[in-house]
Amino acid sequence: MPSPLCHALLRNLDLFRPLSDAQLDAALQEAVPCRLEVGEVAYRQGAAGAHFFVLLHGCLKVAQLTSDGEQVVVRYVNPGDMFGLACAMRQSTYPATVLAVQESVCLAWPASAWENFTASHPQLSAIALQTMGQRLQDAHLRIQELSNDEVEQRVARAILRLIQQSGEPMQDGIGISFPITRQDVAEMTGTTLHTVSRLLSDWKQRGIVTSGRKRIVLRSPAALARLSENAQPAMDCASCLSCRDGSPAVDPPSVELAAH
Repeated sequence: MPSPLCHALLRNLDLFRPLSDAQLDAALQEAVPCRLEVGEVAYRQGAAGAHFFVLLHGCLKVAQLTSDGEQVVVRYVNPGDMFGLACAMRQSTYPATVLAVQESVCLAWPASAWENFTASHPQLSAIALQTMGQRLQDAHLRIQELSNDEVEQRVARAILRLIQQSGEPMQDGIGISFPITRQDVAEMTGTTLHTVSRLLSDWKQRGIVTSGRKRIVLRSPAALARLSENAQPAMDCASCLSCRDGSPAVDPPSVELAAH
């Protein structure tokens, strides 16, 4: 039975907030808490889909190895997200590897409990279906971007998505709340480490982002949004750096993206 700490963490998550105390206790009947250190793997691609999970604290990276041996970062898992839903998709094995990028705490249920879990808690079942639908939509969007968009657009959109999902106010802008490397960004966007490094260096010179070791901070959301859409500046202000790139954010809480 999960500890009182897990119970308290669950109460802070939107996923479990609608449940009564009795419903929450019932949902936790077969759950086992587990802690992952940085770099530790929750499960590997191709392993038997023996459990499904909810992340309580921390951050996880979902990575997939392609048939030609290249690694692709599929997404990041944030607190309150369900993951490892192979049983929900009637798959016998996990399609990707999940590992911790921060010290993380999650709950694990045996895959055999899925049918009873969803039948007993229709709210959680609906959220699980919504989660799978959103991930399918995101996958289609990623394929479309890889097929049609320039590299700069893809990298800009990836950073904007990460800021929307996991942004936190910092002194110099809005930062991604978990450690992320340039190699991670390259594996998210189907490009190379060299290209990502070149783009981030260029954007840093233009006041759009700042970056360091495992750290990316967005200073000008408007400028990065224009790059993500490949928008061209108006002819009468094409030479104006502030119009083209947008003013750097000096007051992080005022940035609209931080509210999402």
